[in-house]
Amino acid sequence: MKFVFVDLSEHYEKTFLYEHEHDSKGKPVPVRQVLWGDFLWLDSSHDFSASSEWTFVVWAPNNPEKRRELKIRTRDVSVSRPLEIIFVDVGQGDGCVLITPERDERERIIVIDAGKTDDMGKFLDSRFGAYQKGMKFHAAVITHPDNDHYLGFKDIFAAPEITFEKVYHSGLVERPFSGTWAKLGGRKRRTGEKLYHLENIVQTDTEFRTEFDDPSKFGRKDYPNTIKGALEPGKVGKFEILAKDTPMAEHSWMPEFGPDDARGYTVEVLGPILLDNPHTGGKRLRCFGDKPRNKDGSPRTSASYGHTKNGHSVILRLQYGSFSVLFGGDLNRSSEEYLLNFYGNREEWPQETVERDEMVAMAGQRFRSDVMKACHHGSSDVTDEFLEAVHPAAFVISSGDEEGHVHPRPDLLGRLGRKGRGSSPVLLSTELQRSWRKEEKEEKITEITKAVKALEKNPDEDLRKEITAKIEALGGSNVSVDGAIYVKTDGHRLITAFKKELQSETDRWFYFEYRIVNNRLILEPRGGH
Repeated sequence: MKFVFVDLSEHYEKTFLYEHEHDSKGKPVPVRQVLWGDFLWLDSSHDFSASSEWTFVVWAPNNPEKRRELKIRTRDVSVSRPLEIIFVDVGQGDGCVLITPERDERERIIVIDAGKTDDMGKFLDSRFGAYQKGMKFHAAVITHPDNDHYLGFKDIFAAPEITFEKVYHSGLVERPFSGTWAKLGGRKRRTGEKLYHLENIVQTDTEFRTEFDDPSKFGRKDYPNTIKGALEPGKVGKFEILAKDTPMAEHSWMPEFGPDDARGYTVEVLGPILLDNPHTGGKRLRCFGDKPRNKDGSPRTSASYGHTKNGHSVILRLQYGSFSVLFGGDLNRSSEEYLLNFYGNREEWPQETVERDEMVAMAGQRFRSDVMKACHHGSSDVTDEFLEAVHPAAFVISSGDEEGHVHPRPDLLGRLGRKGRGSSPVLLSTELQRSWRKEEKEEKITEITKAVKALEKNPDEDLRKEITAKIEALGGSNVSVDGAIYVKTDGHRLITAFKKELQSETDRWFYFEYRIVNNRLILEPRGGH
């Protein structure tokens, strides 16, 4: 055993790495705050023993500049780790990483969406050395074909040393065609039917590869050029659909993550819902309008391209012991009502309050979750009934600045607080948890200006590199602390965490701790650390 993990202390106190030597008063000297599940290399010059007070570790063993020989209290060490979900700050878009708790060949790392820029790639490289060392990921999930969910995969798929066993999608892929509906294979309303449907659903690996077998047609279109690198030989094992293709009462599981796979946790696929096509014998997806219903309560028969592809996002629900999380994609009111009808065993939206409550209760048996990745970056185009069916104790919103959608919507935040579980449901946002410098500090600019003048008088390669690095840092993002949100659980204990804006090595993290009471996730009374 060459490595261990940071454990979660019994009373959720902060955990530290310490200097080997104590101070003049005999007290240990904290050096760095660490978080539950952090990876620790054991110091080979010291024997590891669970009965010892201290465990000796090497921090950053492969980085000569950061490498340090430190120690941690053995009571804060574990040979097992929690399941970890990192909602990466990808700006306006979605992107998260699921790391399963196994410490052997059964470990799986799944990237669910990747935002629009290279932020996800940077995170994967900093966390796993993906670009530097190469990496074999279990799966990438493209929840639906909106470029603020998939475009970040472009460089990742193109990287020579990065591979995926699977690339999952919703069955809707944007083909290299002009127009809108043509990209999704065309919409169709059959004789005698009121609603439009998409009938050319991509399901198999062969069908996916056939749709993109001619790169000369890709032009400058985002989706084809994103998956272009993934189509290279040896890059992806299979392209597969993730959708529910069973009756309501039965469960659809993500491959390798069902109850029979004996992992101790499951990932259920709740959407999109494939329908039998009576005209072709194949499958189809219903089109959604920009509003769920007409004034008389009847289903809206018009079809909106954006609402349809968003509404058929891949919806996943992870269950680990007493803990559950729902990944809500970009659902909207039309699709939420559709899902509630389906899982509430209703043909149409109930008009009476009592019937709606019954539907919500029944659908809640499938959607109820402790943590919810809020739908569509905090858009207000959601239903109270869907929030009631999920009824989470914590919400995670993935959104960004410099966009025209005003995400997260202020009124939506109020609704989340009202519909969340408990008296103080936690609202976490990658945008709000991020720290920004208000303006560039004058002394930094002055410092660079002086260095440039010095370089003019006396050219020096080291000084040139130093100046270049400072200019790149100054001219790039003003983000000083990323807004990534961490969710960690062992099925019985859970924390949600993010980095503090003003932080030191010994005061880096703020986290909320939860406990399970009668199989329900409850925020600890003391709030957070």
